[in-house]
Amino acid sequence: MSEALEMTTFRLAPGRTGADFLAANEDIDDYLRRQPGFRWRRITQADDGTITDIVAWDSAADARRSASGIMTEMADSPVHATIDHATVDFRIAPVLHHLT
Repeated sequence: MSEALEMTTFRLAPGRTGADFLAANEDIDDYLRRQPGFRWRRITQADDGTITDIVAWDSAADARRSASGIMTEMADSPVHATIDHATVDFRIAPVLHHLT
């Protein structure tokens, strides 16, 4: 099995803060923890406000399956209202090198 990273960058919806986004993620965090292949998640916010959400998976297939569920099974999550969807850049890539 090879590790894959799901990487999403975006800006917050007008009037929303990083704290708003984190609070709206409670149900998404619970969803991710239940998904096969989930390893870990990190969320960052750059000085310009850009959010980067990185999730590690056992495989790209696990990542794709989970991402699909976030848009369908989790469509009613409050997290979606905190994101400026016109700014979303989403990708899944296999890890080529891992150093610990």
